[in-house]
Amino acid sequence: MTTTLEGIIAYPVTPFSRTDGGLDLDRLAVLVDRLVTAGCHAVAPLGSTGESAYLDDTEWYAVAEASVAAVAGRVPTVVGIADLTTRGAVRRARFAEQAGADVVMLLPLSYWRLDEAEVVRHYTAVAAAVGIPLMIYNNPATAGVDLPPELIHRLFREVDNITMVKESSGNLQRMHRLTQLSDGELPFYNGSNPLALAAFAAGASGWCTAAPCLIPDLTLELHRAVRAGDLDGAREVFHRQLPVLQFLLSGGLPKTVKAGLGLLGLDVGAPREPLLPLDEDRTAQLARLLADAAS
Repeated sequence: MTTTLEGIIAYPVTPFSRTDGGLDLDRLAVLVDRLVTAGCHAVAPLGSTGESAYLDDTEWYAVAEASVAAVAGRVPTVVGIADLTTRGAVRRARFAEQAGADVVMLLPLSYWRLDEAEVVRHYTAVAAAVGIPLMIYNNPATAGVDLPPELIHRLFREVDNITMVKESSGNLQRMHRLTQLSDGELPFYNGSNPLALAAFAAGASGWCTAAPCLIPDLTLELHRAVRAGDLDGAREVFHRQLPVLQFLLSGGLPKTVKAGLGLLGLDVGAPREPLLPLDEDRTAQLARLLADAAS
């Protein structure tokens, strides 16, 4: 269990066919290859960007398998797991491991509010079902469950293969708290695009983001500048991409990233209903932002 993640962890969308709305695994392979070839340090399919919540089981398995195959061991693959039941999460985590994933990332979902004991049981059961590292994913805005730093640190301390956390609450102080609680031993990864620069400054091991689908050079350049200690360069490249990052977040990642990929010449289909494609005015705005970022 030695997988170490560092740098830019890229989140691909899940392409759908324009004809019947089914999976387009060929386009998925093209997108994943683009991310790896660009230099991203890991690829994370089946996150929120990948519309995992809108896939049935058969589709989910197909995307997990196809993504791992497309990465082909060139960088680590982090497969996102989210299910309302522990049994379902265990089943998916085991499939991801068998398919060749290097890490599983577990987002707790809730219909009924989960108490701390239930969250601990959920994470413990999924971690025990696999032999690969597990990344805790805290994203209260989409999951309906908020994992405070103290609970995340407890899971990290008590469960051997829980080894890292993606923090997407948008609260920078939580990242500092995670570092404080673990004496810097718990690697954390920023999941809030507008906080990328501040999170790296706070000690983030990486940035989990869909931005490399559209602006890989800028996201990677930011990481290189941070690693080199070039703070002025990091600020400059961050502010060049910030309008794009804010747009992606405000417009909803699946629809904005898919629209952006279409503008860049890779048609990955529309988001799955009830999500709707980005409208013409917003697509034109995105085109201007991408052009400005590239200039």
